[in-house]
Amino acid sequence: MSILTQHFETVHNTAPFSKIKNEDYIPAFDLAITNTRAEIDAIAQATDPATFENTIEAFAFSGMALDRLSSIFFNLHSAETNEQLEQIAQDIAPKLSELGNDITLNFDLFKRIKQVYDQKEELDLTAEQMTLLEKNYKDFVRNGALLADNKKDQLRAIDSELSLLKLKYGEHILADTNAYELHLTDEADLAGLPDGVKEAAAGLAKSKDQSGWIFTLDYPSYIPFVTYADNRELRQTISIAAGKKGFQNNENNNEEIVLKISKLRFQRAQLLGYETHAHFVLEERMAQNPAKVREFLTDLLTKAKPAAKNEFDELAAFAKETDGIDKLEKWDGAYYAEKLKQKKFQLDDEQLKPYFKLENVLQGAFEIAEKLFGLHFSEVQHIDKYHPSIQTFEVTNKDGDFIAIFYADFFPRKGKRNGAWMTSFKPQYKKEGQNERPHVSIVCNFTPATATKPSLLSFNEVTTLFHEFGHALHGMLADTVYPTLSGTSVFWDFVELPSQIMENWCYEQEALTLFAKHYNTGVPIPMEMVEKIRESASFLEGMATLRQLSFGMLDMGWHGQDPTAIDDVKQFEKEQFKSTQLYPDVAENAMSTSFSHIFDGGYSSGYYSYKWAEVLDADAFDYFKQNGIFNKEIAAKFKDTVLSKGGTVHPMNLYKQFRGQEPTVEALLKRAGLLK
Repeated sequence: MSILTQHFETVHNTAPFSKIKNEDYIPAFDLAITNTRAEIDAIAQATDPATFENTIEAFAFSGMALDRLSSIFFNLHSAETNEQLEQIAQDIAPKLSELGNDITLNFDLFKRIKQVYDQKEELDLTAEQMTLLEKNYKDFVRNGALLADNKKDQLRAIDSELSLLKLKYGEHILADTNAYELHLTDEADLAGLPDGVKEAAAGLAKSKDQSGWIFTLDYPSYIPFVTYADNRELRQTISIAAGKKGFQNNENNNEEIVLKISKLRFQRAQLLGYETHAHFVLEERMAQNPAKVREFLTDLLTKAKPAAKNEFDELAAFAKETDGIDKLEKWDGAYYAEKLKQKKFQLDDEQLKPYFKLENVLQGAFEIAEKLFGLHFSEVQHIDKYHPSIQTFEVTNKDGDFIAIFYADFFPRKGKRNGAWMTSFKPQYKKEGQNERPHVSIVCNFTPATATKPSLLSFNEVTTLFHEFGHALHGMLADTVYPTLSGTSVFWDFVELPSQIMENWCYEQEALTLFAKHYNTGVPIPMEMVEKIRESASFLEGMATLRQLSFGMLDMGWHGQDPTAIDDVKQFEKEQFKSTQLYPDVAENAMSTSFSHIFDGGYSSGYYSYKWAEVLDADAFDYFKQNGIFNKEIAAKFKDTVLSKGGTVHPMNLYKQFRGQEPTVEALLKRAGLLK
């Protein structure tokens, strides 16, 4: 019997990573799928009258062994993949898609859910139970339960094809990322690069038995290179390579996949009676419909564009004055922005890095969580890991009660996707008198330690850590009955509030003094540096806002209209970017072919939610600021209304319970320096 098909006899029922073999997965999935089908059949074929307990509640707790297995497998597929895992993913994705369809298109199951739904007013349900019932009913309707049989078959075929296309899309990006190396042997080409960046590049070259220095498209290598390298041609080379992922004449080209995914999503939405994929998705979002999203994006664009244009003109003039650059290109942006920031604020990321040793920043996040929410993090060695570099923590509250397991996976490696994310290996839920606590993980790609220096984070990496930690708190502090409503299982345009609000503490002196200490001397970060961090927080914010809006508009372009006639990915993108474009277009590059958030992640028709959540987080943090950033009463309200409730209550109602009012855009514009 496979380790994956048994109850884990481990501390807190944690995943036994070291005992799992790749060959365990497919038999385990096959068994878990079979068992899930049996559980569903037992609910659907029951002869007793349908009740909340024997139908809705039973359904909420069905398939949990499969969910647990899927979370382990797909988390490793993102963070620790290899060719075998990628092949297994290709094998099981259609099976899982088929099972999902078999459940949502199971008419006997739906009939029983509908029987309960039709008598919901007569039932004495809690608010959470009512939410679960309404969500179940709506999920079935939204996924084809009322379709004729021939249309159900079409839906199954579309979903199966989409599941494979999304997998291939992500694997192509990873393959292009891993295939690229900028190998330098002339030290003159390193001019401008900080010592730590050069040391890391030399270490990478050495690990590959090469001389010189190797730079890659992994963020801790790529971002410092385009930010600091004086050699403009080399910045151009690596920048174009980064923008070509999935857009090259090789086996990893994603253009056809992008077109197929967008058209299949449109067909699916039409099949279900929706105008577009965005109409389908946004029905279950705070924004409600594409018109409201476009109105939101256009309103912000109108307010941000004049500032963005002025900032771009200032940056272009600075590059001209500094180095005689006649036309500012994309590979110049980060480089001259860093130089201008240094000139304006005398603030350099390299000056800041010594104060942001990774271990100290993580400890700072823990201390802030303790001050706000009474949490305590203890590193433990007796919990299994899927890679030696991962840290594991037991989380308890002020009374010593066990709250969660927290995994931290910080450094890039082969087989790990770029970017940063929070995920879960086990959800929180309550069953048979037991409050099952969650196992939560954050996965990042930070600058690793070198032979002479510990891992020192850029300020952007500091805010990334706090962002993902905010998601983790949302998972860890969950306190709901049903796993499908727990933690981050909320409307997609609400899920970024807990993460984005945590970034605010990174700019506050009272918080920075807790953890920003020089890695060599232990001296706290000087207050003038803290002031400069705050002053520079809105530096080029107009341009940054325009960039985010451009991504949201591209997303709505693919998903908020009929994409059937689109046959050229690049040409379509150029049309979508017209209103937000500042830099000249780069012919060799495309965004959509590596826009994982919307084609391989969960953000299709939802990328706007980053800016939407910024409105929420700016408004929410303003409440803290007015009353003290460590105000325990407001922190308790935030925990009790936002962090612990998951998806049990409509997010706007939760927000109003916390804030006493709906959010306003003014707090965001003020923070961004866009409100004059």
